[in-house]
Amino acid sequence: MSVSTQINLRKSYFGDAEQVIAAHGNMSASLFRYESGIEAIRLKNGRGHLVILPYMGQMIWDAVFDGVDLTMQNMFRMPRPADVIVGTYGCFAFHSGLLTNGCPGPTDTHPLHGEMPCAPMDSASIEFGSDDEGAYMAVTGTREYVMGFGAHYMARPRVVLRPDSTLFDIQMNVENLSGAAMDLMYMCHVNFAFCEGGRIIQPAKFTPDETIVRTEVPAHVPRNPDYDAFLQTLAANPAAMETMSEPHRYDPEQVFYIRNGKADANGNTSYMMRRVEGDAFHITYNTNDFPKTVRWVMANPDQKVCAFALPSTCEPEGFSAEQGKGNVISLQSGESRHYSVRLGYVTRADSDVAEQAIRSL
Repeated sequence: MSVSTQINLRKSYFGDAEQVIAAHGNMSASLFRYESGIEAIRLKNGRGHLVILPYMGQMIWDAVFDGVDLTMQNMFRMPRPADVIVGTYGCFAFHSGLLTNGCPGPTDTHPLHGEMPCAPMDSASIEFGSDDEGAYMAVTGTREYVMGFGAHYMARPRVVLRPDSTLFDIQMNVENLSGAAMDLMYMCHVNFAFCEGGRIIQPAKFTPDETIVRTEVPAHVPRNPDYDAFLQTLAANPAAMETMSEPHRYDPEQVFYIRNGKADANGNTSYMMRRVEGDAFHITYNTNDFPKTVRWVMANPDQKVCAFALPSTCEPEGFSAEQGKGNVISLQSGESRHYSVRLGYVTRADSDVAEQAIRSL
């Protein structure tokens, strides 16, 4: 049984000084506005906090638990107004899609990662209450996308935090409001920090048939002979990247497609990256909803990221390429899809158990 209370927000509620607007047990939600003008909500419990941008695609800008920053290193000291994600690429997570996705190919005209990452939201709310898992606080919102002679859908993102938990949920519900079918491509794009010496634990083999290196590199990625040679090395032996021991090898970026990953009887799978300290970053999702898993690793002087598992309905090669591979969903009129990812931080004490659970899938 679920019991909840909702506080509907207005942009006028956000000021320069951070103020608590709601508290529930040891959890709280506070509102503030960055100097750049971007509104933000700090969702906090006894172990850490998330900073969510409620009117900017509901991206998660920051994630810290037990004093560990989970977010990629980046050049942005705060979120900046932007229409496309590269204009403010410093966030922990964003919703990639929904009509198109990935890096546009030669015949594509869509923006990088689609229209949703920086989308202006129509509404935002704080929700708190209890459900089958106990007490929670959440940030919710809506965005109605409508285009004359085009698609019409409602997106309802949601971020859920629970007391004393270092794991949280990122959710997305998409409803086709049009009388015609619409294309759907969705990726939960989570930009975990690059941890030098970190070890990736996955329910798939580090072999060329299960951990596949992207060798068709997009035009925006600079090429050089050393990079091309490393691509071939990784393609033949993906186990070379099981441990993040050579950061310079990920400048430019490397992308991998994980195939044949194992899941439990219900379709749930998990991935993690154990830091040298013994603790870990962790992510869990359902492969029936997310049939694709992508890995993106980059480490240069300005940006360092190890997105070790990006749950997705498609691969990130752009609309035309993914349509050709049969990876574009056709969402019928009135049909909805719901996506949920549980992710966050795992302590050293719990990491051994979490690793064993992945290896036993």
